[in-house]
Amino acid sequence: MAGLEGNAPRIAVMGSGGVGGYFGGRLAAAGCDVSFIARGDHLAALRSQGLRILSPLGDASVRAVNAFDDPARIGVVDVVMFATKLYDVREAGERCRALLGPDTVVVSFLNGIDSEDVLAGVLGAQHVAGGVARISASIERPGVIAHHGTFASLEFGELDGRDSPRLAALLATCERAGIKARLDADIVAAIWKKFIFLSSFAAITALTRCAFGPIRRTPETFALLERAVREVAALGQASGVRLGEDPAAAAMKVALGVGDDIKASMLLDLERGRRLELRSLSGAVVRLGLELGVPTPVHEFALAALLPFADGAPGAR
Repeated sequence: MAGLEGNAPRIAVMGSGGVGGYFGGRLAAAGCDVSFIARGDHLAALRSQGLRILSPLGDASVRAVNAFDDPARIGVVDVVMFATKLYDVREAGERCRALLGPDTVVVSFLNGIDSEDVLAGVLGAQHVAGGVARISASIERPGVIAHHGTFASLEFGELDGRDSPRLAALLATCERAGIKARLDADIVAAIWKKFIFLSSFAAITALTRCAFGPIRRTPETFALLERAVREVAALGQASGVRLGEDPAAAAMKVALGVGDDIKASMLLDLERGRRLELRSLSGAVVRLGLELGVPTPVHEFALAALLPFADGAPGAR
């Protein structure tokens, strides 16, 4: 692996939207060897105009972007930053086969709690690591990534907690590119801690069609968010994940720091008439709640209320 020889790892970004476009773009702008897998108008713009990042942390641009629709044209890489939508995990995972060498690591930076298991089933557990991306970003227009807010960080780690030279190489590369990143010895817990807040944040912002400011300023709605958070925290604890003493309180502390204009990506997709990650967020909460005997009434309501929009705007189908 290149990273073990003192050189920066060769990186492919599977899914070049808000998360993949931002962090992959930061790495590429710093001179790292990064290839992007994209499609449609976004792919065409990356090839013809390059990649632009608009961010409160500083704008960036990459004029010559290695962008492809077929991973086989990239070949074997050291790291795959996996940042698709949750409903595309299996198909995109199959497409990653062309990127794999003996020690290639595929780091999932998705919002749910089961993408790592799906990828392990497709690619082999030895190739899969867990990750957490903390950012609000989206494609503003083809070739342009808009970063909303000032938080932007990555956490990643091997799923079994072992020391990982291949991820240490990725960490060093992120740090050289000015990306806030850390290795986590219990990445499963980190994934769940994000899921506790994110699944609830997505549900309540999508139900209300509001950015976070009005939700936080409305006591009844903020209390609804807290009830949703407590449902997911109870699930994590019932699943045996090491979440600490009061994971719901920790998640609500995160809520106090979210900017007023921040929207969950599921709300952005809802506003644009796109397919939603609903079945892998509130849907996963409800399914796991039934399995474990943990009540999830807020997420059950969110799932039922939003299901007509799960596959895109109802009027477009």
